[in-house]
Amino acid sequence: MGKDAALSNGLVKKIILSYTYVAIWIFLSFTVIVYNKYILDRKLYGWPFPISLTMIHMAFCSSLAFLLVRVFKVVEPASLSRNIYLTCILPIGALYSISLWLSNSAYIYLSVSFIQMLKALMPVAVYTIGILFKKDTFKNSTMGNMMAISVGVAIAAYGEAKYDSWGVLLQLLAVLFEATRLVMIQILLTSKALTMNVAGVVKDWLLIAFSWSVIKDTVTPVNLIGYGLAFLGVAYYNHQKLQALKAKEAQKKVQQADEETGRLLTERESNGSADGKKGDSPV
Repeated sequence: MGKDAALSNGLVKKIILSYTYVAIWIFLSFTVIVYNKYILDRKLYGWPFPISLTMIHMAFCSSLAFLLVRVFKVVEPASLSRNIYLTCILPIGALYSISLWLSNSAYIYLSVSFIQMLKALMPVAVYTIGILFKKDTFKNSTMGNMMAISVGVAIAAYGEAKYDSWGVLLQLLAVLFEATRLVMIQILLTSKALTMNVAGVVKDWLLIAFSWSVIKDTVTPVNLIGYGLAFLGVAYYNHQKLQALKAKEAQKKVQQADEETGRLLTERESNGSADGKKGDSPV
């Protein structure tokens, strides 16, 4: 009883800690996006060089990571060979930098709310690129869901009051590079981030509400209908991924239980065979 209570308390602490980290990530990401918009928007601060802003962003992240890992020893440094660094880490970092540059550039031409609506295409891009890299398998139901998301984003774009083709192109390219980065992370580093995908959806809604209420960006009813459709598609996609992960974990537990049962049976048979031989030996 005491052991079960201890396990339950430990699980609750892990859940609370996880949600705290996610909330901090949402707040920081939200703040950076709004600040970038303020710096780059022609009607606000009007800084016209998004690539320099990206360079400052990456320099700050690199410096902070160096301090946390090498100076304060908060995280144990990973031992990476030159080959792994050049073939895995460098391409992912390059894709991330290009994605940031393109996304920051889009803030010059588009509203914060509309950019978040366009980002709803991320699952579509990730799934499509995953198929091309043979990381995902084609399924009619999943592709139908991707089409629904795409239609929703198209409706949102149709209802955009301040539509700019160049800005949309920049943001779509940013989505493409970011999706490629996510797929490469799955391939090269075998990592998945479903929780952050769900948190990203929450953050997007908060940004849309903030953009409409505080920045006074125009959000039309057609915008909301289109993004609402895309949101439902993204939510269903995340639900499917979660169910698949749960099924995989359940299958792994069953397999481990079967292996443990087989090992115990083998040991019992071995012990029984040894006892039998002792009984048959002459007195």
